[in-house]
Amino acid sequence: MRTTLVLATTAVLLGGGLAATPQATAATVDTSATYVLVNRNSGKALDLYNFATNDGARITQWSRNDGAWQQWQFVDSGGGYYRVKSRHSGKVLEFASTADRAGLVQNTDANRTGQQFRLADSDGGHVRLVNRASGKAVDVLDFSAADGADLIQWPDTGGANQQWQLVRLGSAAPGTFANPIKRNGPDPWLQHHNGYYHLATTTWNNTITMRRSRTLAGLATATDQVIFNLSGRPNGCCNMWAPEFHLLNGRWYLYYVAGQNVQDFNPTQRLHVLESSGSDPMGPYSFKADLGNTWELDPSILQHGGKLYLMGSAMDGTQSLTITPLSNPWTISGSRRTISQPTLSWERQTHPVNEGAEPLYRNGRTMIVYSASACWGPDYKLGLLTLTGSDPLNRSHWTKSPNPVFQRSDANGVFAPGHNGFFKSPDGTEDWIVYHANDSAGGGCDMNRSTRAQKFTWNSDGTPNFGTPVRLGTTLAAPSGEPAA
Repeated sequence: MRTTLVLATTAVLLGGGLAATPQATAATVDTSATYVLVNRNSGKALDLYNFATNDGARITQWSRNDGAWQQWQFVDSGGGYYRVKSRHSGKVLEFASTADRAGLVQNTDANRTGQQFRLADSDGGHVRLVNRASGKAVDVLDFSAADGADLIQWPDTGGANQQWQLVRLGSAAPGTFANPIKRNGPDPWLQHHNGYYHLATTTWNNTITMRRSRTLAGLATATDQVIFNLSGRPNGCCNMWAPEFHLLNGRWYLYYVAGQNVQDFNPTQRLHVLESSGSDPMGPYSFKADLGNTWELDPSILQHGGKLYLMGSAMDGTQSLTITPLSNPWTISGSRRTISQPTLSWERQTHPVNEGAEPLYRNGRTMIVYSASACWGPDYKLGLLTLTGSDPLNRSHWTKSPNPVFQRSDANGVFAPGHNGFFKSPDGTEDWIVYHANDSAGGGCDMNRSTRAQKFTWNSDGTPNFGTPVRLGTTLAAPSGEPAA
């Protein structure tokens, strides 16, 4: 989509109050493309309720899943107006009257003015859908963030509940990709190995899955394959979180969190590790070991001075970063130590948390990038620890950066970016971060978080520069060295 970003006033609709109407400019879309329309206020998608195919079926908002009932094409009606056609039913959106609060429905395409909409630009690349017959905008009733909330027409105020992000679906152009690379993909871990990207994410059930693709763009449609089933294990019925796979001594070791069928934030979550039979990240795997017998989350492996260390997140007054020495990839050889607690104000938003520690190495420097604040709030973000001494087990040998290194971008509609990992481009020349984030400030700590990736650079002081999390749907250059599509 190409848009001209013009906003005549900063006034918006807050709560139920009225605001001045922004000056509208005409945006254009690709009529050969398919889009998902995501509401700026709720982060949810314009959805054909209950998969209906009949005339008069109501249109609502729903958590984004990219099903055909959430896919829309724009049919040119001339004069800057379009009909919005469902990929599921073949019918188009319509307001059957010009009254305030008239419900949005689908009907057979007759090219009536009540079926024609103009795309009016709002800031940050969002658009408002303004009906030709009424001059009113498609609006989420009462600023609701609930699944199934009604869509109505209301005078064009420019409120966030009238603004929609058009996320283009389909294959990326060769040499490009767009986020997300996995919808419903929290806690991602991604590695490029032997010509393929391999991606594993939280499943929240008793399976560990992985998908692979020769291109980053291809991960979005790759099939999740079950590589291990935890059924029958004491801590294997459910709540599988945060899988990571590390190549150590010629085999892959897959670390994960799993627990029993009790409340999510619960005392049964434990760390475990699998071992591959060979050098393929997809396995097969066998169970290798339990790693501790107390509550702990987010395992990762730090390598320093020829030694291995298990990193995690456990309770030490507050949820804190921990490190434990290993004698090999599956055997603990000493006491667990705390190396960071959420002491700074930006680590304590919604709830004090340090978790998701991930190693980062460059030019002999050892660093940890970790997630801070509550994952169920919009201010989940990344912080940085640098090993300024020689002993990773000694808390005083780690120095915490005073400011976060990656955080929400309201302008780009990215909230709670965190729980990251790192990978190299196929040719080894570029550094990339993979992370999850929410589409709205109201997003939670659940399976609706999506996997995203972007290239990062380095500051002159040797610290990483992750930049700003990019907007969903933005076309990005693929990692260097990817094969042609």
